[in-house]
Amino acid sequence: MPEATYELRPVGWVTSPLTDRETAPKQGDEGAPPARVVFRPDLREAAADLRTGDEVLVLTWLHQGRRDVLSVHPRGDTNRPRQGVFSTRSPDRPNPIGLHAVTITAVEEGAIVVRDLEAIDGTPILDVKPVLGAVHER
Repeated sequence: MPEATYELRPVGWVTSPLTDRETAPKQGDEGAPPARVVFRPDLREAAADLRTGDEVLVLTWLHQGRRDVLSVHPRGDTNRPRQGVFSTRSPDRPNPIGLHAVTITAVEEGAIVVRDLEAIDGTPILDVKPVLGAVHER
């Protein structure tokens, strides 16, 4: 397979009190404070139907992740054996894409406020997608 590249353009960014990767929670449900997903002004129409209470998946570009890391000690615990990054949630991986299941707690002009987002301040947002259940009307 020939090596191809793809161009990604962030749709927005995270604003959060979390500013340090090392002290941020490993997962959103481990103490992440409320955060905002701020949309680029030219893409705000794409967020027009998001509502308080919606569960969404936020895809981020983990801009401080190392792309040369192929295996890690899960959760940074050196007592655990190394695992390939594709079997972990490590932010260090060949393509540092983050996947975050969050709930919208407020909708603002040009932004949503969410809970359980452990991404640090300034993290680029690649996409936002609804969580789909067995039966969904969207």
